Amino acid sequence: MQEVTTSRVVIVGAGLGALYAALELAPRPVVLISPEPLGEGASSAWAQGGVAAAMDASDTAAAHARDTVKAGAGTVDAEVADLVTRDARDFILDLTAKGTPFDRGADGGYVLSREAAHSFARVVRVKGDQAGAQIMATLIDVARKTPSIQVLEGVMAIGLETSSDGRVEGLVVQSASDTGSDPVMLRGAAVLLAGGGSGGLYAVTTNPPRIRGQVIGLAARAGAVIADAEFVQFHPTAIDVGEDPAPLATEALRGEGSILLNRQGQRFMTQVHPDAELAPRDVVARAIYAQTQAGNRPVLDTRDVLGARILTQYPAVASACTRNGIDPATQPIPVAAAAHYHMGGIATNTEGRASLKGLWVCGEASSTGLHGANRLASNGLLEALVFARICAQGIAAEVPEADAPPVVLDLFGSGVPPDAEAVRQLRETMTTGVGVVRDATGLSRALRTIAALEQAHGDSPSFLNMCATATLIAAAALLREESRGAHERSDFPTPHAGPGERSFLTLDGALTLRARICETPE
Repeated sequence: MQEVTTSRVVIVGAGLGALYAALELAPRPVVLISPEPLGEGASSAWAQGGVAAAMDASDTAAAHARDTVKAGAGTVDAEVADLVTRDARDFILDLTAKGTPFDRGADGGYVLSREAAHSFARVVRVKGDQAGAQIMATLIDVARKTPSIQVLEGVMAIGLETSSDGRVEGLVVQSASDTGSDPVMLRGAAVLLAGGGSGGLYAVTTNPPRIRGQVIGLAARAGAVIADAEFVQFHPTAIDVGEDPAPLATEALRGEGSILLNRQGQRFMTQVHPDAELAPRDVVARAIYAQTQAGNRPVLDTRDVLGARILTQYPAVASACTRNGIDPATQPIPVAAAAHYHMGGIATNTEGRASLKGLWVCGEASSTGLHGANRLASNGLLEALVFARICAQGIAAEVPEADAPPVVLDLFGSGVPPDAEAVRQLRETMTTGVGVVRDATGLSRALRTIAALEQAHGDSPSFLNMCATATLIAAAALLREESRGAHERSDFPTPHAGPGERSFLTLDGALTLRARICETPE
């Protein structure tokens, strides 16, 4: 295998966490590994709601932390919640200084939206539903002007090399083209994984096509501990028009007062939860799912509260509706629950360090303990920012400043890309057996199918990474014999008594469980 050694810090990913960490590391030289052109294919750019922060004079970071803990259904690490919310305001001010055009009122104050399970309006937004895209555009512009940052586009990570004592010593990369390339071992001064979550492992998802658990999977295959894998958040209001990925109808629409109706025109959330449409996401997602399963195709009705204003105030939503023949100013928007955010991921401590030595992780690929069993809306981008800085500070303390020439990779030959039909079957399996509502039968069947797909298509490293993450999610879901937050077991409908507990699992442990399931007659 070709080997390339650099004194640059190697960052996997090109979303919010990756870019912010690269900027925080300046002037230390870094190289970003991005499968897509910069600004494309990252979940950060698709985030509509915004960044949660206590910006209002009557709001506090402590209240934000309490809401985070409450929404997480007993498994949030309170120390991490305090850590992330404490400096949230500073990150908004820093992004503003970098040029992010947050919505401002006539008095110059930030326009704040209230989203589900928040006790205050504290979501800072851009043009209604453009926060992720605009923050990314700002950071990309700054990054391109920063001499210490090199971006390798069209390259994807497929593996980690570790030493006998579990220290990360290299990153295996290849071309992200349809045919791939021969693998290359890239050895850098440090490795930061910031390559996204796992939503794309599901057939119905709001995530970009490449976000299919590969980064979590490659770390798991190297021996990293994975935390809270069973907790996958399903967004209640993906726009149900048959697109893959599904467009998103931001939660801010419900914050504005939009309501959910079923086919009979009944507002069903008032019968489900005291907060109705602003109940925690898991509650709304299950209610939407139940309506869908009953054939009562649910819709989001924005007409009375927004009318034609939705066309200008929420352009991403309006555009998705228009291209599918829906006029949201005069028609309700069909919605469905879709895999949106993975609360689980590579377990990290408060310094952003994984269980493998020499490996840092930030963003959705990590599991810091902030989100618990049910992420509080718009905490995802905030967590990515906070831990990007924490990881950058940790790496800077260990990596001396030094000049480094650009990394040059010779990506020749051809690799083994994932088989498209196998990926389709994997995604359908996850939606069917490991979706909004789970049970032992469906989870066991999913593990058997994943094992069969892996055996038939295990020559593709990228597909092995997907299967590793899928196995971890399904195995952790089978082991948690209770319902908690986003994890709903129809055969164990109530949560365990007392405080909740986080889950920690290695791939070896998940594979042992999978093998036992496969040996058991169905």
